[in-house]
Amino acid sequence: MTPNRGDDLVLAMTGASGAPYAVRLLCVMVRSGRRVHLTISPSAVQVLRDELGLQVDLNAFNPMAMGLRDPGRLVYHHHNDFSAGIASGSFPTAGMVVLPCSMSTLASIASGVTTNLITRAADVHLKERRKLILVPRETPLSLIHIENMLRVTQAGAVVLPAMPGWYHRPRRLEDLVDFVVARVCDQLGLSNAIAPRWGLDDPDPRDETRWDVHNPADETQLETRAEGNPDGG
Repeated sequence: MTPNRGDDLVLAMTGASGAPYAVRLLCVMVRSGRRVHLTISPSAVQVLRDELGLQVDLNAFNPMAMGLRDPGRLVYHHHNDFSAGIASGSFPTAGMVVLPCSMSTLASIASGVTTNLITRAADVHLKERRKLILVPRETPLSLIHIENMLRVTQAGAVVLPAMPGWYHRPRRLEDLVDFVVARVCDQLGLSNAIAPRWGLDDPDPRDETRWDVHNPADETQLETRAEGNPDGG
């Protein structure tokens, strides 16, 4: 059966702190079996290098550089490639995430300024009334930042700050990353079980899988869990 193009997802990474969130989300999106369109800004390359030690070449992109053993249906687009399908409203998608979303990118989207594929694709999702999720990681916020968040929200975007909760009693740094990634996936309608959910008696997914924040794409199955050891032993 021919895959439904309307199920495609878009992920854009820009130059704000939060690379572990972005790479972890990319991993979850790819493993969902959906076609994922990825575009990365030059500033994001620097953040990926500084925060995760990843060496990404935008002109000769290699999925292995992101730690992906199996790229699945990943499609990479250069940030200056306006010929990419995601630059047009005639290209169907199920939603777009900008993670992390820099304040510069937020300002461009709020103003309708489309100087690269990232801001153009975001603008397309707004005008086509499709899901657009912006994940800023900035503190404190200026009045300009807040007003830009208001403008994109009024235009139809979802502003989902990278603010992990604590009610799930995080055991490791990775639990905090997964909390945010799970909320993004929920907004996309992407089924996931990577973080505990409030009010549910489902098994804690942390008992079944483990990954390293320094290599977000490398998730391994735990064979045993030591009794009384919350880290799995």
